[in-house]
Amino acid sequence: MDAPQVTIIVVNYNTSADTVACVQSVERTTAADFEVVVVDNGSADDSVAALTEHTAGVVIEAGENLGFARGVNRGVAVARSEWILLLNPDAIVEEGAVDALLSFAKRYPEFGMYGGRTLTPQGGTDPSSCWGEMTLWSLVCFATGLSTVFKRSRVFDPESLGRWDRDTVREVPVITGCLMLMSRRNWDRLGGLDERYFLYGEDAEFSRRARRAGLRPIIVPDARMIHMVGGSTSSSGSKMCMVMAGKTTVLRHTRARIPAAIGIGLLQAGALTRGLLEIAAGRGKAATWGTVWSRRREWRPGYPEAQRHLFGGRVSVSGPRGAAPRPVPASDR
Repeated sequence: MDAPQVTIIVVNYNTSADTVACVQSVERTTAADFEVVVVDNGSADDSVAALTEHTAGVVIEAGENLGFARGVNRGVAVARSEWILLLNPDAIVEEGAVDALLSFAKRYPEFGMYGGRTLTPQGGTDPSSCWGEMTLWSLVCFATGLSTVFKRSRVFDPESLGRWDRDTVREVPVITGCLMLMSRRNWDRLGGLDERYFLYGEDAEFSRRARRAGLRPIIVPDARMIHMVGGSTSSSGSKMCMVMAGKTTVLRHTRARIPAAIGIGLLQAGALTRGLLEIAAGRGKAATWGTVWSRRREWRPGYPEAQRHLFGGRVSVSGPRGAAPRPVPASDR
């Protein structure tokens, strides 16, 4: 059997209906020869049976919740194609999106890492296909609430990349795992996703590693998908704790000790600022940021320790391809 052009990797966890709809949208809208590999992270719903019955995807039963990074790497390990595409299970791919992304990548191989344009179910721009990188300034804006007051400001909310609607071709610092294309050669050269991350943050670290290896992450606006957002995570407070754990892990893995500590302190300050604003607005301590602040000791250490508190179960501590954590180069300190 000839190898497909692209392998689409989907990690599923208790999102049976969404994942079936996602895979079916790929099957319906893609002309290129492809295969879909779904890694099921020990779902308690009917995901495996539904995917087997209603899609042509290959289903790998992990038997446990591996998290996103380990799940993706497990899927890539069985991929037969020269291109790897990560896709969220809560995505509906629009007509020709995969083909547009693949065509652009083949035409412009110098970029090496490709993302698309995500839309809300109502058709508006969902900015989550890409982000700016965390910097001292972006963290100060978060800590002081400026990034909330001036949401999507290029100056005061720089990680949002401003009011750009992802509707033009543009290089970006971070392409997220909801829609990310890379050649298998580059994927293997980078060593895959860092398995020390459980959920959130791994794509920011991976994008940083890709840029340091000479790749130029770029957005292809013709590759469009509808992003239903957050199907496998629970309440907004719990989800934000996971996001914060990812951010602290990125800081610990990519910054020297003192800058990382300052950055984590600014993340805590931002949680406190927003928690106090929620209380002032009458939303109580159990609101999103009140929860994040009250659980700060759980997410502040970053992964893998945060995994024990936020998810429980066995903890993975390996880096890319099982490598030991890399020292921070002097140029990054």
